[in-house]
Amino acid sequence: MSKTEKSVFETLSAINVNDKVEQKNGLTYLSWAWAWAEVKKNYPSATYKVVKDEASNMPFVWDSHMGYMCSTEVTIQEQTLEMWLPVMDGANKAMRLESYEYTTRYGKKTVQGATMFDINKTIMRCLVKNLAMFGLGHYIYAGEDIPQDDKSVAEKLATPKIMKTTPEATPKKVEATPKKVEPKKITSIKLEIGDDNWDKVLRYVVANKELGLKKIGENLVTKYEMNANVKKEIAKSLK
Repeated sequence: MSKTEKSVFETLSAINVNDKVEQKNGLTYLSWAWAWAEVKKNYPSATYKVVKDEASNMPFVWDSHMGYMCSTEVTIQEQTLEMWLPVMDGANKAMRLESYEYTTRYGKKTVQGATMFDINKTIMRCLVKNLAMFGLGHYIYAGEDIPQDDKSVAEKLATPKIMKTTPEATPKKVEATPKKVEPKKITSIKLEIGDDNWDKVLRYVVANKELGLKKIGENLVTKYEMNANVKKEIAKSLK
């Protein structure tokens, strides 16, 4: 690859996918059909594979205690990357063969048993996550609002420029009004204590205590809208 030729990651990570995503229970979903079409436009020889369990030949691996896991492999320009994703319900809880209950501080909740429909959805979502490893939509997983290339353009447009004048014009520098480009933001999810996203947020907070309250708060506000009570409860969980 020459110095001027962009890598696969540079090419795909520069694509703005904001108008192709939707938010559900704290997760961002990108249309798999659009994502795959976009990859094929740029790299016609790209291929993907659904990884099957060697023993059962089914498109998932299964454990009676932990649930189901789906995996895919994507190959672009002779580079192959693998990704995996557990089969989850609407509250992002791992689904198993049979339904089961779990207890929260707000009472008991039930996770239904997985079906082939759930397996199929997970495979396609796993494919999208796999494509993000090559760059497509990667900035969303990183908590950003727009691709890096778009940010560079926005910064350049926001910088005041000096307008050229003709010989007849008064020899005075005229500053053009900077044109600001507002990044397109994904609608924030309103976080409430005890809702479907609450347990997931608390797990994230506890697992990342070393970041400190300030950094954790900055990461969470990229996806969630939080009131004072919610912020207070999050702070308590760090003690």
